[in-house]
Amino acid sequence: MERRLVLNKTAGDFAGSRSEYKLQNFFKKSKGKKRVTFLTKILGNKNIGDLIFERLTLLFAMLVFFLVVLMGWEMYSNSTLSIKTFGLKFLITSTWDPVAEVFGALPVIYGTFVSSLLALLIAFPLGIGVAVFLAELAPGWLEKPLSFLTELLAGIPSVIYGLWGIFVLVPWLRDSVEPFFQNKFPNSPLFQGAPYGFGMLAAAIILSIMVLPIISSISRDVLKSVPNTQREAAYALGATKWEVTKVVLSNAKSGLLGATMLGLGRAIGETMAVTMVIGNRPEISASLLNPSYTMASVLANEFTEATSDLYISALIELALILFIITIMVNILARLLVWSTERKWK
Repeated sequence: MERRLVLNKTAGDFAGSRSEYKLQNFFKKSKGKKRVTFLTKILGNKNIGDLIFERLTLLFAMLVFFLVVLMGWEMYSNSTLSIKTFGLKFLITSTWDPVAEVFGALPVIYGTFVSSLLALLIAFPLGIGVAVFLAELAPGWLEKPLSFLTELLAGIPSVIYGLWGIFVLVPWLRDSVEPFFQNKFPNSPLFQGAPYGFGMLAAAIILSIMVLPIISSISRDVLKSVPNTQREAAYALGATKWEVTKVVLSNAKSGLLGATMLGLGRAIGETMAVTMVIGNRPEISASLLNPSYTMASVLANEFTEATSDLYISALIELALILFIITIMVNILARLLVWSTERKWK
């Protein structure tokens, strides 16, 4: 009888301990499942290292965007005095008089756009020609060194271009080019005035040299993004090399336009080289020989000399206008280049 009671007690203790073990194991599994489910919702299929790396790179990208927004806000907040004082008249009046504190940005806006557009007129055919040669005609042993030399122009500091313009380009324009145009076109409004050498023509030539590597390198990449099947199909139909090149150019025209717009963005914001050769006179003139002014040149020349609050605010408003124009031009250009590359992917 006692032995039976002991056995029953032992069996009860064993059953109790077994059930307790099952209960503890159940809670452990339940906790483990909840933890795994929670981490899975956060990480997905990634581990913690990948998640940290992704969030850090996202933070860096957002930091760049934040800096651009902060720059725009700072320029706007510091130009409110000029905005309240002049309003829209700041954009459409021609008087720039720091002594009387009367500021109108129309001459410098005119000089910025005219010099940039003239530079594109010179650089666009040259840049497209260089791009076509490198992408379609040049052999492999010649393409790489020529591409390197072309892109090397973009790495030269702008002050070097300015010095070259002062000591080489300006004397050549003053002694040879401008008198030649005045003799050939004596009644043309484009070549009126004294041949100083410094002026809109010199600034346009300097800018065309500086934007040439941008247009040519991006245009070459755009032409290379056109699939070879397009070329092979044209050859299969009996097309010549020139006809195949026309097919490639027609397929890449939006990208070429985007490359040109990127060159325009570089030309609009160029400062030192233009400042050294444009003459720095805030006036609107049809003649390419007369001195002019650009927004970047005004900021480089006059910001350190600004004494009154209204003068500083007007210069910062001018910088804000240049900032907005440059961003808009670059966004449009990137969209055009992206549309061409996406078309063939």
